[in-house]
Formats: sequence, C-alpha cells, structure tokens
Amino acid sequence: MEANEFVAKTVEEAVEEGLKSLGLSREQADVEVLEEPTKGGLFGIGSKKAKVRITAKASGGERAAAFVEGLFELLSIPATSTLEEKDGAVVINVITTASSSVIGYRGEVLDAVQTLAGAVANTGKTEYSRVVVDCEGYRSKREETLRNLAAKLADKAVRTGRKVTLEPMTPFERRVIHSALADNTEVKTVSEGKEPSRYISIIPNNMRNSRPIREGRDRNDHGYDRRDRGNDRGRRDGRYDRRDRSSGGSSYGSKSAVKRSGFGGTYLGNSLKDNKDEQ
Repeated sequence: MEANEFVAKTVEEAVEEGLKSLGLSREQADVEVLEEPTKGGLFGIGSKKAKVRITAKASGGERAAAFVEGLFELLSIPATSTLEEKDGAVVINVITTASSSVIGYRGEVLDAVQTLAGAVANTGKTEYSRVVVDCEGYRSKREETLRNLAAKLADKAVRTGRKVTLEPMTPFERRVIHSALADNTEVKTVSEGKEPSRYISIIPNNMRNSRPIREGRDRNDHGYDRRDRGNDRGRRDGRYDRRDRSSGGSSYGSKSAVKRSGFGGTYLGNSLKDNKDEQ
C-alpha cells in the first residue's frame, strides 16, 4: 500500500489532515508517528512539528488475492490474478497457463483455494464478504453443465416415476441444482446425507417406485441399474442354475469359480457383498 507522510503542529492534526487528504477513515488506515512535536527553546528556536505516516489498510479482497498468488507460487504453478470488489462480494480471477492444475478434478482444487481465500478475506471483519475464486470462466461453465443435468434428471424422474439421487456435490453445486429446479412443478429437490458426502435427491410428484435411481454410482454407461442386473445374475432361462445355490445365487462366489478364474484365491464374492451394503 502507498504510504504518505504528513506534518502538523500536533500528531492529531497531522493524522486528521492525512486522512482527509487520502479520503480514508481512521479504521481504514494504519498510522505511524514518525516524530513527536517539540516546543523548542527561546522564541521557539529548535521546535519541531509532528510527523506521521499514513498507509491505507489492504482490503479483504486484496489480502485474499495476494494470498492466492502466494499459494500458487509455493505450489510452483505460474499464476497471476485480477480482483473485483463490488457490493460486498470479492471475485478473484486466476490467470494461468496451467489451468488444469488450478481447477483440479471437477473444480476441487479451485474450491479448496476459494475456501482458504474466503477465510483470509474475512479475518477480523464483522461483516462477511462472499469470496469467489474463478479460473478461465470455469464457474459459469460448470453452472451451465449442472443446470442442464438438473433438467435432464428431472425429466427422467417424472418419466420413470422414481426418485433420482445424484452423486455427492459441493454446497455450491447443490445450490445450482436446487435453483435450477426451484420453479419445476413436477419435482422437488432435497439435500440428504452428511458432508462431505451430502447429495441431492430429485423426487417426482408422481413417484410410483420407491427404489431410487442412483446417478453416477449404481448405473452403468447404458443406463441399466447394476443392482437390478445383479438380481438376475443367477437366472438361466427363467430358472436359477443349480450351481449357484451353494454360493448364495452366484457362481462368482464359489471356490471353483475362483480357482478357474486364476486370481490366486481372491474371493470375488466380496464385491457382491459390498454392492449390497451400498443399497
């Protein structure tokens, strides 16, 4: 921050003159007294005026932006940033040639940096400022993707009459989904679970089947529910294969199947148990 020195008969007069000149309030400035006033000797010979140095305090956004740049420097990621502070909100846009490293998988790195920057910006403040850290417009692109996803899954919920549960999301992403479907009269959205595995369920008004469709976890690339397919794994032309009865309905869990597979004793039946626990 730029520092300015001011001189007056008293320290208080120097401070008032400096604050007025810089357009700052006392809370927005750091004041350093450089010289105390002295009266001097006979006829005021040797007297000195007060001298102060006034520096504008860094704003929360400026502190956060400096922190972000310093953090990426420590991580050896070449990056600079631009800062916009408006209506109590702070927007830091990161400019870099390594955007994938700054953003991370589905924005995980960017979200982590944003959380830290928010803490830096609001330290010592009584009024909270919302801080957004973005990189190459990622936030708006991700928001558009989530809105499209929300509309698509809402249609699926209504078409199938089943609740659709999404994979765990960040609070920002959940807010986007809720907002995107707030005016939809055919479904409602609820957040379920606990952080960091909190997720959204889209519930159709015409729900006919209580078993949910779990997007991103229990469905394969073709849209078939893995759990439903697993229930029919032991069927042969409408009948259960006798070989499956000894292994709880699946030949994959039998010792002979393990031996034939050549996995050296790996009990593949454990994977079926894990799938059951997720239901």
